[in-house]
Amino acid sequence: MGIELLFLLLPVAAFSGWLLGRSDKRRKRTGTQLNPRYYQGLNYLLDEQPDEALDVFIGLSELDSDSVEIQFALAALFLRRGEVERAIRIHQNLIARPTLSAEHKRQALFALAKDYMGAGLLDRAENLFLDLSNDPVHGAASRQQLLEIFQREKEWRKAIGVAEQLRGNEREQYRPVLAHYYCELAELDLKKGDWAQMQQHLRQAIDSDRNSVRASLLEARRAIERAEWRQAIQAASRVESQDPDYLPLVLEPLHQAYVQLERGEEFVRYLEQLAARFSQQPIGDYLVTLYMQRGAREQAQRLLEDRLAQQASLNGLARLIGLLRDRQGGEQPWQQLHEVSQRLIEHKPSYQCRDCGYQGRTMLWQCPSCKHWNSIKPV
Repeated sequence: MGIELLFLLLPVAAFSGWLLGRSDKRRKRTGTQLNPRYYQGLNYLLDEQPDEALDVFIGLSELDSDSVEIQFALAALFLRRGEVERAIRIHQNLIARPTLSAEHKRQALFALAKDYMGAGLLDRAENLFLDLSNDPVHGAASRQQLLEIFQREKEWRKAIGVAEQLRGNEREQYRPVLAHYYCELAELDLKKGDWAQMQQHLRQAIDSDRNSVRASLLEARRAIERAEWRQAIQAASRVESQDPDYLPLVLEPLHQAYVQLERGEEFVRYLEQLAARFSQQPIGDYLVTLYMQRGAREQAQRLLEDRLAQQASLNGLARLIGLLRDRQGGEQPWQQLHEVSQRLIEHKPSYQCRDCGYQGRTMLWQCPSCKHWNSIKPV
């Protein structure tokens, strides 16, 4: 343990000493005696013997508000050291005390539930947070913890049950998150081919958050699976007004639907409008690909050069090098430049969290690092 433990113990020891001193003054005024084991527990703390101190404090038959605060402080110390089992023991002992005040009992229950969360005992934590979900002091925090548990366990229906009970500002805050819960259920419906249930869940997602890009994309996927091409275009086109940062995700389903309707040229014109209004590199890349497929190489080169002049990008540079290589007949210098640029792109992330900076090559609706929803977007 050594010096590190000493620095961790000193704040608790000092706080304990202050509480004991205050308690001692009050007891002198009332003529009561202070239990000597208070001082014994404090001495154990100062002597770097936390287990002995723990045994003393939880073994006290007399329990007042000061000693309760000492035990909460000691539990916080153990949590800082990662010793969750000791913190659990303290909080369980407090809850078992019949003389504990109602306020302190709720505090201990909430602390114990968080201990269980830290220990991975999610079922126990869930039961305690459910009991506290309507508590005037700990209710809001308990509901948030419940949502975190249900998200970890992918219990989307339970998460919806908690989120639907939210009211006021709390409910408004969680509307986009609630939409994701319904989208998670819609994803499961899609795998099963349960189109009616999927449509119901997507309708509930949109009702929760009219700007749910994920719901629009899922609705487009559902329409494509059912060869409902016009509905697919209608759903995917909503993303432009919902959040244009996600436009790169709708290009492929939109292209597929326009082609199936034999309206490929109309899609090219639509993409040209998007490229003129938005700077996302994938939009320009997709348009370049369409130009190349139609043999419009000069048009593709002009577009690449114009967009690179406006905003430098590795993808755009690689596309231009590849185009120039092809025009030069695959000469060795151009081929080498193209290979190098492609290797650089292979290590470049496709998506990034706008909140914590997490990067990846797969689109995720909840960041695995900071756990925020709607924070990961195409680079």
